[in-house]
Amino acid sequence: MQAPLSRRHRALEALGRALMTTGYEFVTVTPETHRRVLERRRARHTLARNLRDVLGWNLPFEAGALPSEIFRLMQEADVLEPERGLFRPKIRASTLRGRLYFHSSYPTDDVDAVFFGPDTYRFDAFVSAQLQRMNRRFDRLVDVGCGTGAGGLGAREWAAQVVLGDINRHALEIAAVHVRLGVQGSDAISDAIELARSDVLSGVDGAFDCVIANPPYLHDPAERAYRHGGGLLGAELGLRIVAAALDRLSAGGVLLLYTGAAIVDGFDAFRAASQGLCIEAKASFAYAEIDPDVFGEEIEDHEAYAGADRIAAVGLVAIKR
Repeated sequence: MQAPLSRRHRALEALGRALMTTGYEFVTVTPETHRRVLERRRARHTLARNLRDVLGWNLPFEAGALPSEIFRLMQEADVLEPERGLFRPKIRASTLRGRLYFHSSYPTDDVDAVFFGPDTYRFDAFVSAQLQRMNRRFDRLVDVGCGTGAGGLGAREWAAQVVLGDINRHALEIAAVHVRLGVQGSDAISDAIELARSDVLSGVDGAFDCVIANPPYLHDPAERAYRHGGGLLGAELGLRIVAAALDRLSAGGVLLLYTGAAIVDGFDAFRAASQGLCIEAKASFAYAEIDPDVFGEEIEDHEAYAGADRIAAVGLVAIKR
């Protein structure tokens, strides 16, 4: 059982429920697309006119632009920033398969930022498709680096227990709100969902038979945790997760990893290294490109990618024998 939510996070939960009653929907785009949309809106000197403008695009707004109850809940949840007589939200709200998720405002510059974006949608689709294909119910599924919890919460119908693990305490607080949003009317975190502060799997005790993960995979000069995958052009963290999962999974256990791989002169170093880990652990290995070209601006903006052809979104499926 997890500790009760703080008053601020209970207000955030109430805000989530209020938004859902309005039929709120928003699909979060890449940071580059978000920047372009904001530039277009600023050129027209446009203030926020509705909930999508405020909690999706993070535009400044006048107090009267929002329903009074939603504005009150945002104040109580401490997610409003005064700005020259206006207000700007400190969070965003996105939807995925009918579920609502709060995450960090744009731009996501904070070291403890909680990410949600196109990779989240691709990750959810990848995990969902693989679990449906396997048509297997797991005893205990762990979402490594869970962030908002979208991956684990989207997969919970396939597991008796789900563990949402993250090294970021702020992410776990937000994930706890999302758990409660999924168990309406409950005053406690569901016993079927556990939250764990964990660096990869170090903070997760006991046995488990499924690991899913969508780790950061970019080389970020600022080394922001939600974005920076470490060395090997961002592949280091993904390889740590592969190694840890194959070491800890029970026999027959499954690893479903969605990540990105820098392709240099046509060579995918992450694929080669992860396949080697699977061979060493005597695990099966299946690997495919989900999207051949993502975050193309990184190749232009950062010296580390000077030799890279592209960054591909990839999916890895490994089964421990």
